[in-house]
Amino acid sequence: MNTQKGFTLIELMIVVAIIGILAAIAIPQYQNYIAKSQVSRAMAETGAVKTAYETCLNDGKIAAGACDLGWTDSNIIALTTPEPDTDGTNKTALTTNGTIVGTFGDNASADLVGATPKTITWTRTTEGSWSCGTTAPKKYAPAGCAGV
Repeated sequence: MNTQKGFTLIELMIVVAIIGILAAIAIPQYQNYIAKSQVSRAMAETGAVKTAYETCLNDGKIAAGACDLGWTDSNIIALTTPEPDTDGTNKTALTTNGTIVGTFGDNASADLVGATPKTITWTRTTEGSWSCGTTAPKKYAPAGCAGV
């Protein structure tokens, strides 16, 4: 009596087909997860500049080059407003109704870079409250930072 050892070709083909279907679903979902996490990370990185911005306003250090923004280089986003100088200070004067803008680039998800790189923008009112907005698609926007 011979007993079967191993798998038949059809069994192996079925397994490969199942793996292919799972991969076809999982890979796009993973890309969405990566983009969403990068937008959240960028929101936190640019949001940290708000503290330095407020401190500089309170201390009267609003002239160009007077405020240490505390910005460190990021591999997914560049601080474009206020633009930091090489020593980490502001290149332009700060205002009470200013903005903090980060633009996606470098290693950011392709959906965030594209032909027109997406941005994260923190906007300060004259009264001192901050609001967040992003040009990233809504599906990537974190809570508290409206997307388009």
